[in-house]
Amino acid sequence: MVGDALLEHAQRLWATLAATPVTFTTSAIEVVVSPRSLLCPPGWVGIVVMGNAAIATAPDDSAAEIVQQTLNGLPPAAMTDPAAVRARLPISDILGPATLAYCDRAGFQPRESSDVQMSPADHADVATLLARVPAEDAAESGLDEITSPAFVVRSGSEIIAAAGYRAWPSDTAHLSVLTDPVARGRGLARIVATAAVAAALQADLLPQWRARPAASRRVAQALGFSELGSQLSIRLTPVDSHAGRP
Repeated sequence: MVGDALLEHAQRLWATLAATPVTFTTSAIEVVVSPRSLLCPPGWVGIVVMGNAAIATAPDDSAAEIVQQTLNGLPPAAMTDPAAVRARLPISDILGPATLAYCDRAGFQPRESSDVQMSPADHADVATLLARVPAEDAAESGLDEITSPAFVVRSGSEIIAAAGYRAWPSDTAHLSVLTDPVARGRGLARIVATAAVAAALQADLLPQWRARPAASRRVAQALGFSELGSQLSIRLTPVDSHAGRP
């Protein structure tokens, strides 16, 4: 089935990003020690649920042991639920959750437009768009990290929407989309994203859409992406080994 192929590809990607051997299984979450993991920032714990299975990476043996013991028994969907995880683990900081969605040629529902132009990713006008939008939006988009050309829509000389992708391991294209707040609500995100997804598929890459905002998730769904998993990063509260001693 197409869905099975997408899921297997996505699981292979995130197992690779763990930077140490790990397997998605339906019996329990598999937690491994991996200081170089790309599932999360350095020193954090990264949890990825994909389908009905989950993996996690931890920076050291102690963190791995506590995560394995406390998250075992939780339904996979709850393992990236901040409230459920906070109820079981001592957490000082948290990132996410982010939804992980994927698309193939069969499921792709493009919205093509003659208004889309192709621009070098490092073009000054792309940098201007990134500087013009709120910093949080720019960071969320990841547009400054794309390795593909930028697919853009302009208003006059200004770029008001742009999309592209960054080449990830396992033949994956990680999508980035950004629209100027003053131009939102006009379907521009779907238009520029269509061009970026089409380019990724043409290059035989698996398009990945990682999103937290509901609006971004709706754009992905409109383009035919299937939500297959989620990602959560947590920083455990350090345990004071001298606590309670006189």
